[in-house]
Amino acid sequence: QVQLVESGGGLVQAGGSLRLSCAASGRPFSSNAMGWFRQAPGKERQFVAAIGGSGGRTSYADSVKGRFLISRDNAKNTVSLQMNSLKPEDTAVYYCAADRSSTDYPSGRSRAYDYWGQGTQVTVSS
Repeated sequence: QVQLVESGGGLVQAGGSLRLSCAASGRPFSSNAMGWFRQAPGKERQFVAAIGGSGGRTSYADSVKGRFLISRDNAKNTVSLQMNSLKPEDTAVYYCAADRSSTDYPSGRSRAYDYWGQGTQVTVSS
């Protein structure tokens, strides 16, 4: 059974940093794209960042470019999201996602991902 478990969320002041991690189990994802999405109250889930299977390609939402960095450790079957210069508008539940197919292409579309974690809350205070 595939599981994605996020950790690292919390409360931080604007301008601060957080590092989210996602641990995958049940199968290896070393050749699969993985991504982060977020959903704020009353809003639709939106793309944040994604990384291809080899880790060579990344994709970011315009709103987080230059502030967030996605990385992966295929040996540990994990993907991380380093979030710097956080803003109140970054407040949301952050979800980890994985594509069941092998691909180096980091899609920003939620329907490209087959497995999802339960989410971790990130709250940025002003």
